[in-house]
Amino acid sequence: MSTSYPMTPRGYANLKSELKQLTSIDRPAVVNAISTAREHGDLKENAEYHAAKEQQGFIEGRIQELNAKLALANVIDVSKLSGEKVVFGATVTFVDVDTDEEKTYQIVGDDESDLKQKKLSVSSPIARALIGRSVGDTLTIPIPKGRIEVEILEVVFNI
Repeated sequence: MSTSYPMTPRGYANLKSELKQLTSIDRPAVVNAISTAREHGDLKENAEYHAAKEQQGFIEGRIQELNAKLALANVIDVSKLSGEKVVFGATVTFVDVDTDEEKTYQIVGDDESDLKQKKLSVSSPIARALIGRSVGDTLTIPIPKGRIEVEILEVVFNI
């Protein structure tokens, strides 16, 4: 079962950067820490050794995960998209019909999502509800506190 991972060029670059950090800096550092901890004697009671081995396991797992995601990446250049329908990469402005509160989010890949930067994961309930809709559409979105009714005000495509 191969899954495609949609992401923006910036998200792809961030994953490649993290992979480079893990393989060229973090991995050698943890190997060195294991080597140093081994020199301290009995491995059964050596907390430094066990911590370093645990860190090594985490690093190797993350490297495998990043390699898989990068291999299956579907990089979508948002600057080449246009239209009024909400799709991956779109920046959507909508208003809560009940409170008149406006919100703006860009729909990005799972690894790129960050609410503080107003980036919503494509697999989030809000993004899934918005995708395929157009400017002027009113829809009900399920949220953890219940449901909100929103109207889409604007859909733009930028980096």
